[in-house]
Amino acid sequence: MSDYARPTGSQPIEMTDMREVHRTGENGTIQRASSIATDEDEEENDGLPTDPFEPFGDVEPATGSILTFRALIVGCLCGTLVNASNLYLGLKAGWTDSANIFGSIIGFALLQPLTSHLSSLGYHSQHFGPQENNIVQTAATAAGGLSNVFVSAIPALYQLGLLTTPSKDFARLVAITAAGGYFGLLSAAPLRKLFIFQVARELQLIFPSSSATAITIRGMHLAASGAYEARQKMRTLAYSFLFAMLLRVVSQYAIGILWDWHIFTWIASTGFMADTAMAIESWGWYIEWTPAFIGSGMLVGVNVAASFVLGSILAWGVIGPYLVSHGLAFGKEATSPDGLVSYFSLSAEFADAQHPSPQYWLLWPGVVCMIAAAFTELFCQWRVIWIATRGLWQALKTRRQKEYTYTTIGGEKNLANKDNIRLWMWLPGLVVIIAVTCFITSVQFEMSVAETLLALTLAFLLSLLAIHASGATDTVPLSSLSKVTQVALGVTTQGSASIESAQRLNLLGGALTNIGANQACDLMGDFRVGFLLGTSPRLQYAAQMIGTLVAALVAPTMFLIFASAYPCILSTEETAGDGGGHRCEFPAPGVAAWRAIVLAVTRPESPIPPSSWVFSIFMAVLASAMVLVKNLCTRKWTSIQPYYPNMVIVAMAFTLPSTQYGTAMLIGAVVASIWKKKRPDGFEKYAYAVAAGAMAGEGIGGVVNAILSGIGLDGGSFGTTVGTPKLI
Repeated sequence: MSDYARPTGSQPIEMTDMREVHRTGENGTIQRASSIATDEDEEENDGLPTDPFEPFGDVEPATGSILTFRALIVGCLCGTLVNASNLYLGLKAGWTDSANIFGSIIGFALLQPLTSHLSSLGYHSQHFGPQENNIVQTAATAAGGLSNVFVSAIPALYQLGLLTTPSKDFARLVAITAAGGYFGLLSAAPLRKLFIFQVARELQLIFPSSSATAITIRGMHLAASGAYEARQKMRTLAYSFLFAMLLRVVSQYAIGILWDWHIFTWIASTGFMADTAMAIESWGWYIEWTPAFIGSGMLVGVNVAASFVLGSILAWGVIGPYLVSHGLAFGKEATSPDGLVSYFSLSAEFADAQHPSPQYWLLWPGVVCMIAAAFTELFCQWRVIWIATRGLWQALKTRRQKEYTYTTIGGEKNLANKDNIRLWMWLPGLVVIIAVTCFITSVQFEMSVAETLLALTLAFLLSLLAIHASGATDTVPLSSLSKVTQVALGVTTQGSASIESAQRLNLLGGALTNIGANQACDLMGDFRVGFLLGTSPRLQYAAQMIGTLVAALVAPTMFLIFASAYPCILSTEETAGDGGGHRCEFPAPGVAAWRAIVLAVTRPESPIPPSSWVFSIFMAVLASAMVLVKNLCTRKWTSIQPYYPNMVIVAMAFTLPSTQYGTAMLIGAVVASIWKKKRPDGFEKYAYAVAAGAMAGEGIGGVVNAILSGIGLDGGSFGTTVGTPKLI
């Protein structure tokens, strides 16, 4: 869940990687996902189809309209909660999550009993079936999207001085977000036939999270105890949500007691090994009881969490101290008597090839490692590109067909959904949105039409890979694909434009790829859910269109709230924590990575310290080799696969000088592993509810804190700093 690599959804199964980070989420990669079993599934194995590429045979067909006002309202509200939570989590550590299972559970728990209650009172109320539940989930997924770009490219534009202020730029932020979102939807709509039917079996596109969502919806509606179990899940989710939200809000008034445990500061206060303890404290080693990242760890599994911690240990426990001790990187003494040193500055004084801070030095190996992994993965997926190209050509040749078939596991040919998306439903809109995007980027961001068309072309091509990654591995590598666009655009603009124009094009082009790939993957995942449940793809398409409009308004609004309350998000000076004040609460690692790439490909002189460049090459070679091994040999090494480091996550830790998040995720992953082993039934039923509630609750608590900060009622004004290092 991260901008680095976001899964299309989360579920209480062994998912390994989160948006790339993490759905996404600039982040890492998630492992795999299977399905969520219900009691009925365990009792009747024939409940699941033997062929994962056939729709469920025991789901009641839709009766009446399923694109209802109630479904859209509940779905969009769920998506809004997840959107706000994702912005908080993304600015914290670059991780984001999808609203698919969240929306499906909330939708059932609210609308099914409401329908029954109204019917018992004599009011006519349409039956709430699995297809309408699917519409709730679809609207939630769409409304919960588009936040990734606000934890990466958009703040980077502000940090480089390429935009003014979020309040003044609000209208154009909404415009570019909506344009990118609708381009992703409209360009992906005709690909349903390709990815859900034509190449699904050949490429094994299971769409794990989407399949798990469909299984969850089906199980709740089929089981006799479905309503009761849904209420139990809803109650669990609500308790988890409230606890996390209250803890996040209340803890700011006693941050060193309720939230952050600075163990080494406590040791230093006793006088025992004070210098050593404060040296460790200076490198950011402490425990943070963050429900969101503990919940994330429960979802992504031990592999991703351990890879995160491994990267943190290498970067901030081994390499960083080595650099400082050998004069290759430099810290800044904090203005306090505690002996703290700031090693994380990205201010002008320390963001220099000749005088780098450890964070600036380590940023380059982390970013280069992620780029190398992205391009190597791209190379390994040549077959996907070929099959997709072949499938698109076949689709064009058969575009006049009103119906098409899919082949079952027994070799039979069945008709696919008759309610298909026609040419007129997407092509005119796509032409209009391309024209509108060109107009917006030209008038509002000073990009030429040719540059915009190039960025949109790259966005479409890379979204094909994103959809494949989502369908095959449950990972959406948004950050990695966006970096490919950044590098490609950087090459095309070398020496042909001013540095400022080149930087703006680079970031906006990457942003369009990020937004487009995000929405394309969400749409295709929803189509997979609808295929299994027998939902009309046209109605899903309409729900996605409505949800995307909500997201295009909500995501910029949430960004405006956070940027107003925490201006350090938009400044390299304050983000760094230069020792003159409290470190910014939001490290925004995705922003640093995007900014680093744009500087590297647009500056005439190299911004990379020579020693960092050498180490970056080593990391690139290592990452590429490990990706090759994973793609070529992993089937033979299934026994060691859980212990194989995720290099994108390891590299991400190099860009995030906040070790507490990896530690919190590892705590959550270990707890989930023990829970799953000791109480597998309880884990399958309630793990997602606990984790999702914790993540959403802390995110909403963060929004409340931002509002309190804006009106002067935050912990900085009325709280105590007992137990924390004195940074002032």
